[in-house]
Amino acid sequence: MNLLSLITPNSLPDFLHWQHAPSDWEILPGGKIRVVAPGRVDYFQDPAGVLFNDSAPFLFKEIKGDFIARTRVEPAFDTTYDAGALMVRQDEKNWCKLCYESTDFGTRAVVSVVTRSSSDDANGPNLNDQSIFLQVFRLGNVFGFHYSLNGVEWNMVRLFRLDLLPTIKVGIVTQSPIGQGTTVVFHTFEIENRSITNPRTGV
Repeated sequence: MNLLSLITPNSLPDFLHWQHAPSDWEILPGGKIRVVAPGRVDYFQDPAGVLFNDSAPFLFKEIKGDFIARTRVEPAFDTTYDAGALMVRQDEKNWCKLCYESTDFGTRAVVSVVTRSSSDDANGPNLNDQSIFLQVFRLGNVFGFHYSLNGVEWNMVRLFRLDLLPTIKVGIVTQSPIGQGTTVVFHTFEIENRSITNPRTGV
């Protein structure tokens, strides 16, 4: 089920919550949501110890145990590092996200970040599509990131271990780390409470 289809123009269902409310948001036809982020918001714990940011709009649902979460993101790509993302979060020091991002190489890429007190940062494939599908799964304390161009065939980005509590926050992020703000349209946001069958193929 697309959880975004349960949002009304004036309120969220009781299982969805904002961490850092956006500048604005609105429901679009077909169960979509447009999220407007203010400037200089992000989630990143700089491994060099210089920059720390834990401020971007994050619409999440608390999930216990294994799951598969998916979203289709359509970022505006206004400024470098602007992105729409799928994030899993315990707290500011323990989280991970998969982004469709405007990079500092002048490309649009699938970018992953895993944070264990400090964040790493890994650029994946460059793409030309306006919107793509992102997926994250949990299998115990093993997590995986995938992307898809059609929502059916999935490409693995990353497989890793992250020791998190049984219940964590899972949701969608709109970020604009160095810009004056940006907009992302999320076409879908789905969560299945089940264990993934094949961690590498994403199904």
